[in-house]
Amino acid sequence: MFQGRLPLFAAAATVAVLLLALLAACTTVPPPSGPPPSVAQAASLERQGDHAAAARQYEALAGQVSGTESSDMLLRAAGEYLAAHQTGDAARMLAALRPPLTAALSFEQQMLEAQLDLARGQAGQAWHQIAQAQEPGAPQDALAYLELKRRVAFAAARPADAVRAEMDAERFLKTPDERRAARITLLEELRDASERGMQIHPQAAEDSTVRGWLALAGVVAQAARAPASAASLLEAWRVGFPGHPADTVLGSAPLGLSAASAGAQPHIALLLPLTGEAASAAATVRDGFMTAYYVGSPSGRPRIRIYDTGALSVSEAVNQATADGADFIVGPLTREAVLAAADLRTPHPPMLALNFLPPERQAPAGLYQFALSPEEEAREVARRILADGHRHGIALAPLGDWGNRVLAAFKDELAAGGGTLLDTARFDPALTDFAPVITDVLRIDESNDRLKRLESTLGAKLAFQPRRRDDIDFIFEASVSAPTARLLRTQLKFYFAGDVPAYATSDSFQPDPNANQDLDGLNFPDMPWMLGGGLPDSVHAAATTAWPVEGPSLDRLFAFGFDAYRLLNALRTAPTGGAVNIEGMSGSLTLDASGRVRRQLEWAQLRGGQPHILVLPAPGQAPGSTSAVGPAPVPAQGTAQGLAPAAAQGPAPAPAAAQGPAPAPPPAPH
Repeated sequence: MFQGRLPLFAAAATVAVLLLALLAACTTVPPPSGPPPSVAQAASLERQGDHAAAARQYEALAGQVSGTESSDMLLRAAGEYLAAHQTGDAARMLAALRPPLTAALSFEQQMLEAQLDLARGQAGQAWHQIAQAQEPGAPQDALAYLELKRRVAFAAARPADAVRAEMDAERFLKTPDERRAARITLLEELRDASERGMQIHPQAAEDSTVRGWLALAGVVAQAARAPASAASLLEAWRVGFPGHPADTVLGSAPLGLSAASAGAQPHIALLLPLTGEAASAAATVRDGFMTAYYVGSPSGRPRIRIYDTGALSVSEAVNQATADGADFIVGPLTREAVLAAADLRTPHPPMLALNFLPPERQAPAGLYQFALSPEEEAREVARRILADGHRHGIALAPLGDWGNRVLAAFKDELAAGGGTLLDTARFDPALTDFAPVITDVLRIDESNDRLKRLESTLGAKLAFQPRRRDDIDFIFEASVSAPTARLLRTQLKFYFAGDVPAYATSDSFQPDPNANQDLDGLNFPDMPWMLGGGLPDSVHAAATTAWPVEGPSLDRLFAFGFDAYRLLNALRTAPTGGAVNIEGMSGSLTLDASGRVRRQLEWAQLRGGQPHILVLPAPGQAPGSTSAVGPAPVPAQGTAQGLAPAAAQGPAPAPAAAQGPAPAPPPAPH
């Protein structure tokens, strides 16, 4: 923010605003344009997924009625604000409620307060809210209550209460398929809770069915790490809990516990750090890999065994896999582990490493490399900028190793194509105010210095608006996380750079239209799994079919694991030196002469919070122009009205520098 004396033009604007306010007191204000709010319009927005707009409609309606009707509208608004991830507005709606409330509205208030606490990370308070509420009599309301109770119980580290909530919910499920889906969901949540280190004590449960569910949590977590041990583990569990309801779902595809695969001698080894700092990322890669495994033809499936490189060294895991008879190894995952694998001198099967070696390091024979590489994305961004006809620009990147690697790759590729990086700025991603580095790289400070010198020469104060540098035709905004990207983009717009074509890597995007409202005009590459455009329907349908409850995770690491399995099969069956071409969920995949898998990503631009697919300029097309293939089928609404980068209409409201620290990015293998 500007500090000290206001420029003269700002003081004049303040006087103008005061005059307008005085005139407004003497005149009739015309009614606001647009249709008045209505329940039907709000409900339509709700169905379309535009939860923030629906919430505003309900909030406006609450001010037009009173009593029970007003309370109903406030509760609807709170629910929609929660769906839009606007917890502050949801809390404001709940605080505006005035007693007395009907029994139904009072119950709804308790549910929303529990959801609000859960969204804020206050799981203990959420449990207190949900435990105080009485289960409603209507079956649909009871199901919604028990589902929320199960979710809150897991968040509050109360797995036994989560199991009881699922068991109670089965009373209202009408078909065997519904009960099966509910049991799979519970078992997946128990497995994930065990892998996250949640303390689960089966012996503390008095009910034998609850005790059986809790005992199974550790079994499925262990079996997921070592499928070859699954048969004996499950048999021991069945002896202890004969006829348990969980026994009906143990062969489900996402859990990977079918007896046929569990008891077979492995031929494929999957090396992942399922314990330790990278455990969460590794578990998502594993889920994607096993999903691809199960959607393939059963007759063509290789046998799988998983080795935990969080508990074993890379050499120990590779040697053990070799001794167990593996004919191909997938993994390891982290950069350090891949370096260790490349250093191995003992004989071992061919290996598809799930990360890249440093550029200067030559891979040994039989080592293929597949990675979600931010450096490769940065190079693709540089090529896109050049294809769009831009040659001179600036780059902003976070401090640290990630920023160093991304910036170096971008600069090299840009220079190789004839472009020039005029300046760079490095920012601390732990902060929320990037004004010092932005004003420096945009030369706003030089503009202010010129004003001071001129005022000193003339001996008078001048009306003045700062200017940014005018020699740039692109900005590369490298950001390690979507929240940081929003802060960076907002503040660049504030400092008069909103009209400069902006580019970023995929780390800036998350598939939630309500999370991308501040990123309009940003161009970025991403995988088809995240954007939806160009992904073969058969691949998407196969992944969704494998997960009977809510579909698979919309996560880049899930798609990475899925494609790793497909690459494995291609490498195993392709002739030596043969081409590998896969239209994957993580991109169009090809194998180069050095054994690296190259990913060609899709391009998108954010407008109205949602991505729209872009194509490269066709021959003869004006440089910098883009073409719309249509809105990507992600959870977003609306249609693009032209795809040129959005220009800033004057300064943005204010830099978002006082909204708390940006969340730290999740651990990732790159």
